[in-house]
Formats: sequence, C-alpha cells, structure tokens
Amino acid sequence: MTHKVLIIEDNPDIARLLRLHLRDIRCDADIAAHGGEGLRRFRDGKYDLVVLDLMLPDLDGLEVCKSLRAEPGYVPILMLTARSSELDRVLGLEIGADDYLTKPFSIPELLARIKALLRRVDALRQTTVAPLQTGTLVCGDLSIDLEKREVAIEQRLVNLTAREFDLLYHFASHPGRVYSRGQLLDQVWGYSHEGYEHTVNSHINRLRAKIEQDPAKPRYILTVWGVGYKFAEG
Repeated sequence: MTHKVLIIEDNPDIARLLRLHLRDIRCDADIAAHGGEGLRRFRDGKYDLVVLDLMLPDLDGLEVCKSLRAEPGYVPILMLTARSSELDRVLGLEIGADDYLTKPFSIPELLARIKALLRRVDALRQTTVAPLQTGTLVCGDLSIDLEKREVAIEQRLVNLTAREFDLLYHFASHPGRVYSRGQLLDQVWGYSHEGYEHTVNSHINRLRAKIEQDPAKPRYILTVWGVGYKFAEG
C-alpha cells in the first residue's frame, strides 16, 4: 500500500530530505513551506499522515495542529521541532500531535515512528467495517457513531476532538476493562509516550466535562485507584 504524507516544513533541505526517504517506505509526499499553505493542501488533498514543523513563518506548528484536529476525520500528526523543552513536548501532545521528534533526529528513528503511525491508520481502517454492521454503540444516554464520528448525550451532539473521540470509543468498545495510562497511550495515541501519562489525565478530564452530567461523579469513565481507568459496564 502507498501512503500519502503531507510535510509542513519551512526548511527546504529538510523537507526534500524527508520526501526522499519517505519514498523508501512507499510514501508519496507533498511539501508545504508555510502553515497556511499546509492547511490549504490538507483540506484540498487526502493524506494518511502529516509531518509538522513547530517553528513556521506564519502560523506556528501548534496553531496548525489545532486547526488540523478541528478538521473531520483522523489523520496522525508527527511534530518536529528544534526545541526540546518539556513544555513544548507536552503542548504538542495535548493539542493533538500523535508523536514528537526533536531536531536533529536520525532518519531511521523518524521512519520507524512514521511506520508505527501508519500501521495504526491501516488497522483503524480495517476495524471500522465490523462495528458499522451493528450500528452505533449505545451506553445508557450516550451514543457513539463510528461511521460519522459523532457522539450524543440524550440525542444532543457533543463536540469532541479527534483524540477525545478515539479515547471514548476505545473505552466504550471494552466496557469493564481496566487500562493503565501507559496502555492508553500505546493503544489510543498509537505510540509509546513514556513519561506523558498526565496527557491521558487531561484528556479524560475534558471528556468527562463534555459527557458526564457531574464530572466529579462520573457514570461512564471511572477511575480505578492505583491502576487507571475503565468504562462502566451495563
């Protein structure tokens, strides 16, 4: 299978190098040198993955990432940056990046991470067929439509980010199963982000604020103290 990648990177040498090596793993790539151009290309094309530089001349990478995550559908984002502070990493992951690599980086590591994200894309596409045959997941007043990627509480649509939807659907598909934060990072984010368990916490807090009548006393996403979280059974 050939995948289509969008590279949003203002350094032409890095962008061309990335495109050259992506061909080695059967990926075609388009290049955008500015954030605005990247958003236009993304909206006009159909991409399997975005490689996004943090420091861009017009819109910075964080703003572009937020805009990409507001678009319908799920496309993984690998963020590149010359800054390596903990704050930058956390911001990138919180806003919706799936992975984060600091310049200078090794090409083999970059390709390994890209392949891991693309495997997740392929797996998601293969697993969406069966659930659609049985329609929407219904859990009490909560309904989750995988095909439309819509969530409703008492028939009222709830606005979720792509990552929040993926996290909720993962929980609801396995009611009663307890997940550690590390397991959720691996299985929902698609790549191991060791040390970023607080990213899971913040996403769950936001999810509860959107789907729970009383986030302090959740009905759906329950805390299992000392272990992690689970979705309520029944």
